Amino acid sequence: MASHRKPRTRILKSASTKRGVLGVTTAALASVSLLSQSAQAAPDDKPSISEVKKKVDKLYQQAETSTQKYNEAKEKTDAQRKKADRSLDEAAERTAKLNDARRTLGNYATAQYRTGGMSQTATLLLTEDPQQFFQQTHMLDRMTGRQKEAVTDFEKQRKAAQSKREHATEELASLSASQKALKKNKQEVQDKLAEARKLLSKLTAEEKARLAAIEKKKQEAARKAAERAEEARREAEKGDGSQTGGGSHSSQVEKVLAYAKAQLGKPYVWGATGPSSFDCSGLTQGAWKAAGISLPRTTWDQVKVGTKVAKSDMKAGDLVFFYDDISHVGIYVGGGQMIHAPKPGADVTYEDVSYMPFHSAVRPG
Repeated sequence: MASHRKPRTRILKSASTKRGVLGVTTAALASVSLLSQSAQAAPDDKPSISEVKKKVDKLYQQAETSTQKYNEAKEKTDAQRKKADRSLDEAAERTAKLNDARRTLGNYATAQYRTGGMSQTATLLLTEDPQQFFQQTHMLDRMTGRQKEAVTDFEKQRKAAQSKREHATEELASLSASQKALKKNKQEVQDKLAEARKLLSKLTAEEKARLAAIEKKKQEAARKAAERAEEARREAEKGDGSQTGGGSHSSQVEKVLAYAKAQLGKPYVWGATGPSSFDCSGLTQGAWKAAGISLPRTTWDQVKVGTKVAKSDMKAGDLVFFYDDISHVGIYVGGGQMIHAPKPGADVTYEDVSYMPFHSAVRPG
């Protein structure tokens, strides 16, 4: 009977072993299958060129909004620094006058001490509230005219110096707040640009080249369209002897366009106003300055200057603003084209105004 049990034991063991092998094999196959699926899914997870471009353009637009905030904060900081410096100078001048008045009183106090006279003048120099001291004594009644004049001048200078010190303290606090805002806006710009660079770094060299070729082709088409529009505009002026908006404005427009063209190919740098690099509002500010008109620094202020014109009525030299938050601006050159400083990594170039969401147009002057 024992001899019949041993084979059964071996059979059971063998079956168990087979099941174990089968289980391991199934698990291995499942793992290989999952790895295979992951390998196949990886390329699908990679964004396309158009998706990357869309995301990068959005980040650049957000960075430009932060750039305008930076420009605004920088203007306020520069102005506040001048006010603070002026207040500190005025406080120093008042303190010097107070010290002069104090020395004059000190001389009287010394003279009184030597002659064994009143020591009230010395007490006055040490008191925190001269007015209260006057109310508690009859010192003024016993002073000479020159002494009274010195005391009056001292009190006047003391109050003025205190007022100037308080004002300077307020200006310095405002300066500190402006500097914090400036730092915050600068960090916002840098964060957005870093995020954009990270997205672009995921593209292959071939994809980057294709993207650059698309941009170059688009800009070349815009340049040719702008040149045709300029030629047509000049021919029209010759034909009827008219000038755009009158002789004075026409001359200004020519200077604006000449300046803008001279900047073609120069790099976009956020916060820059030239001469070697520009951001969008820095370029427009410089172009109209060349024509004798001062524009504010930010797009938000530039859009308020001049006469608003409809998109269909735009003429060369007009400022064209984009996006709901008015964070970008270019110089219209005709034919639906403009010259602008577009974004980080790009140069001042021609662009079709339909490339970005149109907000409004303004004619300075």
